[in-house]
Amino acid sequence: MGNNFRMIAKTLFGFEDLLAKELRNLGAGNVEVGVRNVAFDGDTGFMYKANLCLRTAIKIIKPINSFQVSGEDDLYRKIYRMDWSEYLSVDDTFAIDATVFSDNFTHSLYVSQKTKDAIADKFRETDGKRPSVDVKNPDLRINIHIHNDQCNLSLDTSVLLCIIGAIGLRPTLRQ
Repeated sequence: MGNNFRMIAKTLFGFEDLLAKELRNLGAGNVEVGVRNVAFDGDTGFMYKANLCLRTAIKIIKPINSFQVSGEDDLYRKIYRMDWSEYLSVDDTFAIDATVFSDNFTHSLYVSQKTKDAIADKFRETDGKRPSVDVKNPDLRINIHIHNDQCNLSLDTSVLLCIIGAIGLRPTLRQ
């Protein structure tokens, strides 16, 4: 496997060991069991294979950024500073899925809206317009997970597979 990167397969509680076995049998590298997830290494081809072949995975996400966050303004600033044009254009649609376990952030919908605002504002400043939100059928689904003060951003590769044939290989899939 060339150009490997880290991915996370989400699953239901209690299915982690079974999913880890499935991943090892498919040829995943560096498999690590977590709670309701299994982390692993693979290349873009393996990402496709995992999405198509895993029976116990709910979705495969690709981490793109991780940082400490102290509050809503800090979250907004750090999301805003990212180069979102690497993953999304103003003509694309996007959606945010948020999960929070934190004293600083108590409502996942608020976190997803703050993240959406930062991304949209960044595009508005750089391109003069912003991408649209489509919660049902987005071109790009972004996962944000905040645990205490640690924020992890990932791309849902299951959604990426739906659009990859139409647009070609995007930078989102590269290390």
